[in-house]
Parts: sequence; C-alpha cells; structure tokens
Amino acid sequence: MNFIIEKNRIYLNNESNQMVAEVTFPYISDHVVEINHTFVDDSLRGQGIAGKLLEIAVNKIREQNKKVKPTCSYVVKWFEKNSANRDLLI
Repeated sequence: MNFIIEKNRIYLNNESNQMVAEVTFPYISDHVVEINHTFVDDSLRGQGIAGKLLEIAVNKIREQNKKVKPTCSYVVKWFEKNSANRDLLI
C-alpha cells in the first residue's frame, strides 16, 4: 500500500483515486500535535489499516520531537494498547 504522507495528514487512495483511509494530526503548538481523526473505508476494515496509519504518524511525530494530544477515540485506545509509544503523550 502506498500511503501518501503530508505535513499533518497521512492517507490512502484506491485505484479510482478516492481517499479510503486517513489520519489527521494538526499542530496545536510548536511542540504538540493533536491526532484528531482516523477514517478507514468499510472495504478495508479488519486489515489493520488504521493501525498502520497511526504507526506512520507516530514515527513522523517522533522524528519531529513533538508530543501528541489524542482526541480521536480510536487513537486513545491505540495508545492504551501500544504502551511503547506512550512517551509521546502530553
């Protein structure tokens, strides 16, 4: 899968160039981003796509030495399950 990585968004398009998965993480301050939205189309559910999006986002955020404020319910649960990344939480 070819995820498209932007400054505050990572997403995936299908063959028809329609967005089918996405995570957004706008900056709150110079040092904090808010992961506020995840979306995975029904056609991709159950394949771990949301988790892959978050792994890429977390790696990008870590490389930028930023912290995370998770406000999306999926993201809150993801951090609960992925304790190795909790050091990023504010």
